[in-house]
Amino acid sequence: MKTLLHICCAPCANQCIDVLRADGFELTGFWYNPNIHPFTEYRSRRNCLRDYAQQVELPLLERDEYGLRPFVREVAPDIAGRCVKCYELRLYAAAQTALEGGFDSFTSSLFISPYQNHELLREVAERAAREVGVAFLYRDFRPYFRAGQERARELGMYIQKYCGCVFSEEERYLKPSKRVP
Repeated sequence: MKTLLHICCAPCANQCIDVLRADGFELTGFWYNPNIHPFTEYRSRRNCLRDYAQQVELPLLERDEYGLRPFVREVAPDIAGRCVKCYELRLYAAAQTALEGGFDSFTSSLFISPYQNHELLREVAERAAREVGVAFLYRDFRPYFRAGQERARELGMYIQKYCGCVFSEEERYLKPSKRVP
């Protein structure tokens, strides 16, 4: 089965790739992450993925658009609820790319992170699949998260400290008493 794997970063993707390949899926990676900021962070994650994809012979499609302004416009009305918009931007793009590319299904490396809102992520992916007309391949990769991080360290991959958006970076560095609503 030909599956498009949306990839947020190489450290999150390595175990997803291994698990899906072991299950017999023919994978192509898909890079589209307009949520990642600043540009230096975006470039570091993208370049790390490019290198890793080449190492493991993973075909990689890129929608290489640094999307600071469009992303901020989408999430500005509800910064606290921004994750749903972030998931929608990426998973609808993955679904559309899967449909246009003749893939049987799509999924995302986001499903490995214990820091993501897993149920909301799944709900958005299922909605995207229905509306676009391509199958969503659900896998809960969270049990592989630690192994993926260890492997990333062993391989010397760039490992980020926040999910990607400027707001999550801000939250990471602010003390709880100084959080901005």
